[in-house]
Amino acid sequence: MPAPAGRSAPNHWLEARCAKAFWSQQETTPHRQLRADTLAWAAPAAGERWLDLGCGSGALSRGLWEYSAGQVAEIVGLDCAAINARAYERLRATLQPPPGSRLRFVTHDFSHGLDIFEDASFDHVISGLSISYAQSWSEQENRWTTAAYDRLLREVWRVLRPGGRFVFSVNVPQPRWWRVAWASLPDAFRSDRPLRFLRRSWRMLQYGRWLKAEARRGRFHYLPAAEVTIRLQTAGFHNVEHRLSYAGQAYIFRAVKGNQPVPLGPTRF
Repeated sequence: MPAPAGRSAPNHWLEARCAKAFWSQQETTPHRQLRADTLAWAAPAAGERWLDLGCGSGALSRGLWEYSAGQVAEIVGLDCAAINARAYERLRATLQPPPGSRLRFVTHDFSHGLDIFEDASFDHVISGLSISYAQSWSEQENRWTTAAYDRLLREVWRVLRPGGRFVFSVNVPQPRWWRVAWASLPDAFRSDRPLRFLRRSWRMLQYGRWLKAEARRGRFHYLPAAEVTIRLQTAGFHNVEHRLSYAGQAYIFRAVKGNQPVPLGPTRF
């Protein structure tokens, strides 16, 4: 999927076709393992308010609800693709106990920040393979930058209560999608519609090529773990730790909101 560089480059994340393609990966073995590992580190508890950042169709929101036996105070799913609202309607209808207004979806592009939420709105924030796609084009420098990525980390820090956790996954540098596809292959034979499963997997690989091409241009950000750690610390997080999951193609991070973010300077990575 070739795309022009610059502000005019298409954003497939906004498309329903792309969103639906990524819904299909949720029941693959690598994604189930990633979800389980992420939720184990999140450890949601009764009475907590959670933000599911870049939520897609709500796999992690479901996990938060089920892990806590429906005792969390609220889960807010946020994503730029409006079609995910339909997925959240279906999700609300299947959860027990029924969540009612305690589970909701908002359409918002986090590349522009999280100004729709007040300071310290959430106890914790969770995110699955999403924050790497915060994008910002600099007209002055005529290139993609990490400004939106860094702003998003600071915004997560802002909307968290003191001591709140940020648990999220991001892909490793130069992710090898074929390893995820290979680890998912047995799932095709367990599927009741294997041809549809394989078609969707092929579509995922096509989107994966687009993502890697845009990452090479600097639009998206598959960063080394050490660099992600530094950026989290600069944003004001501490106790940063990470581990591998997703067939070795994703890091899971857990970090805690500290007292103050570090003022951003001209640091280059």
